[in-house]
Amino acid sequence: MTGAKNIGVKVSVKPKEECSDDNCPFHNTVKIRGNIFEGIVVSDKMDKTVVVEINYLHKLKKYKAYERRKTKLYVHVPECLDAKKGEKVKIGECRPLSKTKKFVLIDKLKKD
Repeated sequence: MTGAKNIGVKVSVKPKEECSDDNCPFHNTVKIRGNIFEGIVVSDKMDKTVVVEINYLHKLKKYKAYERRKTKLYVHVPECLDAKKGEKVKIGECRPLSKTKKFVLIDKLKKD
């Protein structure tokens, strides 16, 4: 395949033209469906995988207040993109790629 296809989500970073990764949403058959999150990469030590931390607010009805919570997700990184520790990224849900990976990297966002 030549060129990157439209995945249905606006992205600011252009992926590379060629990619031989079977789990790339831009060049192969993995489809983005379900949730799309923004988070920060906390670990990039694994091959083709990063750990992304997502912070969110959870409402406590009893106390009429909010508490901060966070979760860590394992995310597949296609060959045509890259992510380093500390970068803000956009990830999309896809079919299960392994036992723990159910998300794929879509975009790198600007640092605030």
